[in-house]
Amino acid sequence: MVTSVSFSNERTAHRYNMSGSPWSGKGVGRISLGSRSETVRSTDTVDLRVPADPAYLAMIRTATAGLATRLDLTLDEIEDLRIAVDEACSLLLQGRAHPGQALDAGFEVGPPGSGTLSILITGPLDRLPEGRGYAWSVLKALAGEVVTGVGENGAWIKLTYVGRGDQ
Repeated sequence: MVTSVSFSNERTAHRYNMSGSPWSGKGVGRISLGSRSETVRSTDTVDLRVPADPAYLAMIRTATAGLATRLDLTLDEIEDLRIAVDEACSLLLQGRAHPGQALDAGFEVGPPGSGTLSILITGPLDRLPEGRGYAWSVLKALAGEVVTGVGENGAWIKLTYVGRGDQ
């Protein structure tokens, strides 16, 4: 399976068909220049797809830490986010590999000064494990807002962290 990464920011024209995804409509604006208009993002996004295998979680944790540094968070806050993302991924994989399937992580870094990082992780499960237990407790304590659901591409967990921003 090929690992893929894509990036977009406020200078990138609307490249992806995001309709129907939990990101659709978020961070996208329309700019009109006379008779011409373009769709642009007001936030930076990074999409990461790795094989649905616990061996690849380090890539998602590293991407989380790298993007969290843009928010000027403390090392403890960055580590908390890494742990929360690791727990979310583990829940979506149920601790085992799913050959031939992918784990998708979409990161949305809010506009400068917002201190916001949203992470949408989609896994191969048809349904999420129950919302109780140690992993869920850690996830909810460290991530800020946690929203879950099941879509056509599998179960997903969305974490939204609002840090200090530019203070």
